[in-house]
Amino acid sequence: MVHVGLLLRLEAKPGKEEAVAQFLTSALPLIQAEQGTTAWFGLRLGPATFGIFDAFPDEAGRQAHMTGQVAAILRATWSDLLASPPTVERVDILAAKLLPGT
Repeated sequence: MVHVGLLLRLEAKPGKEEAVAQFLTSALPLIQAEQGTTAWFGLRLGPATFGIFDAFPDEAGRQAHMTGQVAAILRATWSDLLASPPTVERVDILAAKLLPGT
């Protein structure tokens, strides 16, 4: 079961839209290696607007993710790719459906 999550909104700089999309796509193998990340989604919300939603069983999983490789890469590159710092919201998950093995 998942109990906590993160919701990020990313706004690409003009001309950096595909670089942000590529960052999200390339992050998947790193995320798959994270033991405490139950679900992770890289999203395109519009031409230059992207998002990340991830879910964790507990606060320890969320904290491990926030100090993991993908978060470090995002912190190091956001000023090159994004028009402003990403917005990050910590969320409590009230209900979820996760299929086994997905």
